[in-house]
Amino acid sequence: MGFWDWVFRIIDRYGMWLLVGTRNTLLISITGTVVGFAIGLLVAVLRTIPKNPGDPLVKRGAMRFVNILLSVYIEVFRGTPMMVQGILVYYGLMEAFQIDLAPITAGILVVSINTGAYMAEIARGGIESIDRGQYEAAQSIGMNHTQTMLSVILPQAIRNILPATGNEFVINIKDTSVLSAIMVSELFFMTNSIKGAIYRTFEPFFITCVIYLILTFTVTRILRLIERRLDGPDSYEMRPITKEEKAEGGVEI
Repeated sequence: MGFWDWVFRIIDRYGMWLLVGTRNTLLISITGTVVGFAIGLLVAVLRTIPKNPGDPLVKRGAMRFVNILLSVYIEVFRGTPMMVQGILVYYGLMEAFQIDLAPITAGILVVSINTGAYMAEIARGGIESIDRGQYEAAQSIGMNHTQTMLSVILPQAIRNILPATGNEFVINIKDTSVLSAIMVSELFFMTNSIKGAIYRTFEPFFITCVIYLILTFTVTRILRLIERRLDGPDSYEMRPITKEEKAEGGVEI
């Protein structure tokens, strides 16, 4: 049998295996990216809380302790491979706490925590990129730190970090392959199973390579469309003011 004969035979016989693997890869990467984004945003907001010398000693001590814990979390999960993290979480929770997680649940947990560590630094950079004058302007009209973050800073910071968030999503699609070490039935694991069933390596992994490429290419294009929508039009046309707006004291825009 030739190369393409094997390719079509694999798709015909094991297409459902590949579909299940693709589904689980998308489930883990999407869930992990969304949860990791929320974790990273929360960590970044906590790490950027202003520290005032006039605050009570207990508050300053608590904030310093929290900051140290968050820094350790970021350094540990950014400084160790996801495969090792997966093995430690999956087998470690069972041995230490008798918590028996399903492999796919453990995979989602690992990807979420790992993504959160990377997104924390990305989000912190996005928050710190906002001009300091906007903080001062918000405070001048009576906003506290929480209101300033929610209404002024975070909407702009999220737009700024959207490309990096999309990049994390693409990375997660590919990095789910390391979760085969804890028996997660994602795309790479299913491909290995097909390889063992037919004793062929190149053809099944060629198909998997094409699937990964389609997934990442599609996600990249969708994210770019979202970015363009958030950017708004390149130019804004003047519109005439209506009688109702003129009666209410409106101005022409």
